[in-house]
Amino acid sequence: MCFNALAQNNLNKHVITHNKITINTNSKVGEKLFKKWGVFPDHNTPIRKMIMHVTLGYPDSIPIAHWDYCDNITIRRQGGVNGAYQDYEIGRMLTPYGSSFTKGWHFEWEVDVTDFSKILRDSVEIEYRHSGYEPESVGWALTIDFEIISGPPIVTPIAITKLWQGSYKYGDPKDDIKNKLTPISFSSLPEASIGRIRIQQTGHGMDAPKGCSEFCSRWRDINFDGKNIDHRNLWKNCGKNPLYPQGGTWVYDRGYWCPGDLQNPDILNIPLDQGKHTVDMVMEPYVATENIQANENISAYLFQYSAPLKANDVSLDDIITPSNKQIYDRLNPVCFNPTIKIKNAGRENLKSVLITYGTDGFPKKTFKWTGNLTFNQGAVILLPSEINSNTGINKFTVTLSKPNGRKDGWDGDNTKQTVFVSPEKLPNKMVLLFKTNNKPLDNELYIVNANSDTLFHKKSNALKPNTLYTDTINLATGKYHFMLTDKSGDGLEFWAEPESGNGYLRILDLNGRILHDFESDCGNGQFLAFETSPSFVADTLTPQYTFSVYPRRTKDKTVLDFYTTKSCKMQVRITADGVLVEQHDYVSVKSGQFTYDLSYLSKGRYALEVFVDGISRYKSRLNKD
Repeated sequence: MCFNALAQNNLNKHVITHNKITINTNSKVGEKLFKKWGVFPDHNTPIRKMIMHVTLGYPDSIPIAHWDYCDNITIRRQGGVNGAYQDYEIGRMLTPYGSSFTKGWHFEWEVDVTDFSKILRDSVEIEYRHSGYEPESVGWALTIDFEIISGPPIVTPIAITKLWQGSYKYGDPKDDIKNKLTPISFSSLPEASIGRIRIQQTGHGMDAPKGCSEFCSRWRDINFDGKNIDHRNLWKNCGKNPLYPQGGTWVYDRGYWCPGDLQNPDILNIPLDQGKHTVDMVMEPYVATENIQANENISAYLFQYSAPLKANDVSLDDIITPSNKQIYDRLNPVCFNPTIKIKNAGRENLKSVLITYGTDGFPKKTFKWTGNLTFNQGAVILLPSEINSNTGINKFTVTLSKPNGRKDGWDGDNTKQTVFVSPEKLPNKMVLLFKTNNKPLDNELYIVNANSDTLFHKKSNALKPNTLYTDTINLATGKYHFMLTDKSGDGLEFWAEPESGNGYLRILDLNGRILHDFESDCGNGQFLAFETSPSFVADTLTPQYTFSVYPRRTKDKTVLDFYTTKSCKMQVRITADGVLVEQHDYVSVKSGQFTYDLSYLSKGRYALEVFVDGISRYKSRLNKD
């Protein structure tokens, strides 16, 4: 009865340990620790799930930081100042390149930390370790917020064992990593039925010949009792990062991490028989020959759990689309095919579940999913149909029911609701303006409808370098998705590769007014959902702006290309670490190209920021070679 009440009320508690505190580095030692206490539920409180939300923002008192550093979030002490000392890494933040972010910027990530719910009780000290060698005059505003969902646990936590934890040299012939990642033996406890291995691993340093470990792909095996249970390449595509564009080399793929990302750990579930067991981690053999500095930063733990407490139990982990979550910005808003993530929380394999979904205020739809998910296995489900919406803000609700045709073991995690903004409205007839860069074979353009019919397709083999293409598009009234793809993952313009040129993509009305201006520094591409209507009326009152700076890596000159629909007062500021270097004031401008000679400046990183009528409208990184 108590849990049924919790299901109805969906009682969530938030424990905020770090609340917009300013963090910076200590360049003398390469790190600075920020420790805060939080009061978590006591051991008698049933916890269903714990989600850690981490937000970085532009600090109030100093300029924002620049570099991509590896930061660790760790449980340090539990039970008060005289309590037990702990050392469990619960999250790993890879900071973004922040030089292009403006005041007021912030971004929120999240990661499931339910595995640590046995320790996150009563008074707990949480440490945020910020690494790096930047000056103390720049930093981040940090918030760590633990969302605690009350309810019956899915499994009973029994024990935690540290497997490997530290920074291990990789490729060093005098210090082979295999001598450090030695097999770990443990005994399963009598109550245990499930083992879970949780691994955070990132590669750092750059040697020869492969650029390991930051810029090389290498494989890793996890063996349990002599049998391989996981083989994967430790490599991550960064051009699809939800946080974009960034000021540095954010598009370059890396050794299992990307700048501006809270890493999701690898989770491996294994059945536990009674007796002794062995866990082994094996890295791909490798020997560096020059500049030997690669290391693998690893935190790996083994959790022992009881068998799942319910036979049939499904949870709704998230609504991906439609959603206003920043981590899903690249995918939203959408016009059709809402997407959700579910997970099997029961003993029985999940073979079916009924999904009820829809925008609030419109008729709900149902879909019966079928599959075969083992315990703790998840699935991303694309739901059929268009997404209804009113102009502006909408709410979308999804509910799961009848797992395997049975009553759910606990329905408190079966319903979620998201807030989303309706897609853009465009006319039936519009003009697509596409200027290619010097690598047009990387790009393709598509427009598809709700039936997945491709109505417009500009193929890469039909494109020429540095060429402007103008296409008039005529679409029936309806909903559409537009996609620009870039197979090299460096967008239409990227500051570190001026030789690739400068492209852009815009949608105009028939009078030449810009309806949508796409970001050129877009990594893997761009996405736009829109709805056409014959009654579309262009907004002629709100001024429009487009900005482009090229080249952003230069030895001497750079050019600001500016366009607006009405004359305005413009100010351009060039700064270094927040210190003003140049300022240019224009009393009345509407459009044009403005050239700035940076040849007299020292080599380094600068920022160009444009203020229109006193409001910051654009900021970009410049590199003076």
